[in-house]
Amino acid sequence: MKGFELTKQQKEEMIEQIQHYFQTERNEELGNLAAMLLLEFFMEKLAPVFYNQGVEDSHTYLAEKLDDIFEIQKK
Repeated sequence: MKGFELTKQQKEEMIEQIQHYFQTERNEELGNLAAMLLLEFFMEKLAPVFYNQGVEDSHTYLAEKLDDIFEIQKK
């Protein structure tokens, strides 16, 4: 499966968010490189789990809606 791709702007915004989190929640200053490596770890190891859950949830939702379509049949 192809990995997740982000624009340069998206990556920069996420890196800033990671740095902000560490500063406000842990009172730690995290450099750009450390935040970028953490983002890459999340994207490689954690994001696929959330993505796959979204695919499963979408499948369940659509399957339920397709079952509902039979209710409009004329008798």
